[in-house]
Amino acid sequence: MKKSNTVVKMMAICTLLFSFNTQAQDSVSVLFIGNSYTYVNDLPSVFSQLTLSLGDEATVDSKTNGGFTFQNHLVDPLTMTKIHTKPWDYVVLQGQSQEPSFPFDQVNTQTLPPAVSLADSVYANGFCSQAMYFMTWGRQVGDPQWDSINTFYKMNNRLRNAYVRIADSANASVAPVGVAWKYIIDNYPTINLYSPDGSHPSLEGTYLAACTFYASVYRKNSSGATYTAGLDPTTAGILQTAADLAVLDSIDTWFLKGKADLTVADFLASVNGQTVQLTNSSIHAQGYIWNFGDGASSVLVDPTHGFAAAGTYPIELIALSECGNDTTIQQITSQSAGIIEGAALGLTVKMLDNGNFDLEFIEIPSALTIRDMNGAVVMILRPDQANVHIDLTAVSAGVYQMEWESNAGQNRYALPVIK
Repeated sequence: MKKSNTVVKMMAICTLLFSFNTQAQDSVSVLFIGNSYTYVNDLPSVFSQLTLSLGDEATVDSKTNGGFTFQNHLVDPLTMTKIHTKPWDYVVLQGQSQEPSFPFDQVNTQTLPPAVSLADSVYANGFCSQAMYFMTWGRQVGDPQWDSINTFYKMNNRLRNAYVRIADSANASVAPVGVAWKYIIDNYPTINLYSPDGSHPSLEGTYLAACTFYASVYRKNSSGATYTAGLDPTTAGILQTAADLAVLDSIDTWFLKGKADLTVADFLASVNGQTVQLTNSSIHAQGYIWNFGDGASSVLVDPTHGFAAAGTYPIELIALSECGNDTTIQQITSQSAGIIEGAALGLTVKMLDNGNFDLEFIEIPSALTIRDMNGAVVMILRPDQANVHIDLTAVSAGVYQMEWESNAGQNRYALPVIK
């Protein structure tokens, strides 16, 4: 027996879904793109060893050049080569230490565009790759040449706000190292996070950054790590706690998601009588399975479905991707007997078969204009009576807009055509 195209497509997607869910990685891969704030004390290696001591695994690589800005990395072929080495789970993006703290308009024109473009390169290289911005810290005495950032607190706050704004614009996440940094300065001022230049991190500062990246990538506590990078256990424990507090109490603030959370199923439903038009608003998906609650299914992106009888139906959408899948269900109530009451418009519509409609107006319209989904005119009628028959059997399946004027003003009504 020959299978229908819809069944074949659904079987293919289900097979794809199974293969997606069975290709779990043994480790998280992280590429660090940055400058001296990353390479001093070898942050990637400290992060990797910390991760291993907590029972997880991270394979790391880095591309770091002293003083590099987002723009420098964007136009550097070697940076692009690193990004395209493999589909990384995370690519950490760090700007030059001052640039995100500069005036709002300057950040908007000089920092944000290349930072977003770098994230776009990450996404283009791997469907499930995530860009994560490295929120750095204010310098020990800020930047004295600018009043707006001439203290640690002023500079740190500007950096925090800028990195959150950049991440929001790039659909990316943030590792809030600067927030953990502030916690230590406020509560444990005897722990020196700076190297002698008052800008780069000491070993304690790098370890704090590594703990923050662990909590951000895995969304769980770094506390309890046995790897201390040579620090005394008490200091290491304080730094672990600071990182966990900065990250785990504010996961939504930093836009942190696991791989399986990237795909989100969602849709809007518009009901006309016994017909529902579904508009897919899912995020980060590669395929879809619809179950209409009456035994029928579809793999279209935005299907239209007609119910045989009135009632309430649970419409289920499964959004699929190689990152994972997500399911959402909405209860949809169809109206009875194919009759659509449009009392507010002075109109009653009866859906017949295959694109035929019987309309009854209270007020005879001077003209009826039917448009397709792109707004193109399909038909214009000039009725001479209140009862009007519309024949759309020659058009493609979809939802068509009927427009007319009455004493109440301009009216629109959707006519679903099922094939």
